[in-house]
Amino acid sequence: MIPPYLLIIYVLILIMMYLAYYSLAHYISYTFLKNKIVKSQRWGLNICCGKTDGGGVNADIMKHKELPNFKLIKNVYNLPFKDKEFDTVMCSHTIEHVDKPDEFYKELKRVGEKVTLLIPPLYDLAAVFCFKEHKWIFLSFKTKHEKLPKYVKLPFARRIQEKHGQKKNA
Repeated sequence: MIPPYLLIIYVLILIMMYLAYYSLAHYISYTFLKNKIVKSQRWGLNICCGKTDGGGVNADIMKHKELPNFKLIKNVYNLPFKDKEFDTVMCSHTIEHVDKPDEFYKELKRVGEKVTLLIPPLYDLAAVFCFKEHKWIFLSFKTKHEKLPKYVKLPFARRIQEKHGQKKNA
């Protein structure tokens, strides 16, 4: 029989290992890979930019900080840009927040020649199960996508957001 104190130590070690994985996976996905992709080129349009300068037009539904070439937008499903106005469009960690991902993606394709989506990969559990912010889980282990990946509703997210509001962060 295993002494109770060893069982407690074993459980604590497992919890610490899980938390280390959780933090490391989120850091790799959201900080390291996102920054690497954002800095890899100049983006014609950085849609829902938050605090990130994409080098071209930075657009968002709210102003998080001063950015060059910032454009405040009112509706992500009807962007105030011409058809194919941008060579490249980057949408980083946004499509999982919107009500209609297909419609949003279609609008991004309308204004840009090449659309790049950065989404939380499935291994980033901190982002995938972010009930207060996200509405969708994208079924991919990659961060960067040139096409809209398959997705499913994030369970309980709608109920939690109706009760507490959808957190908007940048």
